[in-house]
Amino acid sequence: MKNNFFFKNKFKSIYNKPSKDSEVTSQILYGEKFTILSQKKNWLRIKTKFDNYTGYIKTKDYTKNQEHTHKVFSLKAIVINTSNKRKTYLPFGSKISIIQEKPNYIEFEKNKWIKKKDIKKIKHIEKDYLKILRLFINTKYVWGGKTYQGIDCSAILQLIFYYNNKFYPRDTKDQIKYSKGIKRKIFKKGDIIFWKGHVAICINSKKLIHAYGPKKKVLVMPIKVTIDKIEKTAKLVVKKVSSIKY
Repeated sequence: MKNNFFFKNKFKSIYNKPSKDSEVTSQILYGEKFTILSQKKNWLRIKTKFDNYTGYIKTKDYTKNQEHTHKVFSLKAIVINTSNKRKTYLPFGSKISIIQEKPNYIEFEKNKWIKKKDIKKIKHIEKDYLKILRLFINTKYVWGGKTYQGIDCSAILQLIFYYNNKFYPRDTKDQIKYSKGIKRKIFKKGDIIFWKGHVAICINSKKLIHAYGPKKKVLVMPIKVTIDKIEKTAKLVVKKVSSIKY
């Protein structure tokens, strides 16, 4: 069963155990490649190919063959289903294959269309990562989330790399280990600030953006205010400073 598959639904939660009462640890996006490690009734134990993340999903929505041509570059791309007129969405970072084009739309599955303005070519590299971060401002904070319906602090950082086809770990504890530390007296754009269990990205020398649990959303805050607040409320100090490079 250790073959490569591609997920074919807008997104799905990845659980720590084969039960919906279990903790949601992450999510899998449309077009994401994964390996099936084992199967237990309707549950699949999977490993995602991008970051080797393991967990359980309950789904039959996958295919074995898919050649991606484009990827979603909007917070949520409206999917128009011409067979039932129902609207759904594909989240940022979804990978698709064009099967038919019209002037302003593309078809990526039979009867499923999205706007051309919501996608980029699969090899596109977004050098200005702030464009990605700003898409998620005011998105609800959700533990384990990585979409427009909710996102956590480590996911918003990882999605920058995922979109740009570069490896980066999913969880903060692994991101801290993976990222090279730097010393800063004055923060700069692209600096990553790590605490135990939390991460934020600097947008300039004075402000950062993060998915902040206490405020229940993604927001921009002053760097010094954030560091002081986290030390005061969570008793946590900055553990490492790194920088976005890809």
